[in-house]
Amino acid sequence: MSPGDYVKEAYRCILRSDFEEAIQCFEAAIAADPNDPEVRYRCSITYARSGKLEKAVEHAKAAVKLDGAKTDYRLHLQHLQAMLHVQEAKRLLEDDINARNNPYRPITLLKEAVKLDPLYGDAYVWLAIAYSRMNEHLPAIAAMKEVIALHPDDNGLKELMKDLQKSLLKYMQ
Repeated sequence: MSPGDYVKEAYRCILRSDFEEAIQCFEAAIAADPNDPEVRYRCSITYARSGKLEKAVEHAKAAVKLDGAKTDYRLHLQHLQAMLHVQEAKRLLEDDINARNNPYRPITLLKEAVKLDPLYGDAYVWLAIAYSRMNEHLPAIAAMKEVIALHPDDNGLKELMKDLQKSLLKYMQ
């Protein structure tokens, strides 16, 4: 099969929600033509949708390397990198030992995630949580204001904001 045939088959697999088979088809297309940035990009998206962020980043980096002028490729890579930062920060926040050894590491990762993708709401939410755990309530509230501005109709975010404001009041007493 030609690279284009593999890509067509990958899309057929995606329509059937068979992402594993779609990934195999994209990988076959890449093996047939490793210098096609669009196939790398599409493969990266499929890996990301399957929760395989490391492989998604690998292909996104390859797409950017092959065609760095394409904005979609760069933005996709930045979003994936932001997702990895959030994932790592969440792991650190859940691990008490690491949190005690370097309590500001999650904040650093989350601030970098926000810088990489300013529209990634989860990064702001986790940044607010990380700040709150450090009793830095004002930056936590500021992060929540940012995510609420992105998602003004999300009632869950508004409830979290109320909780942070209560924490600030308790802390000030």
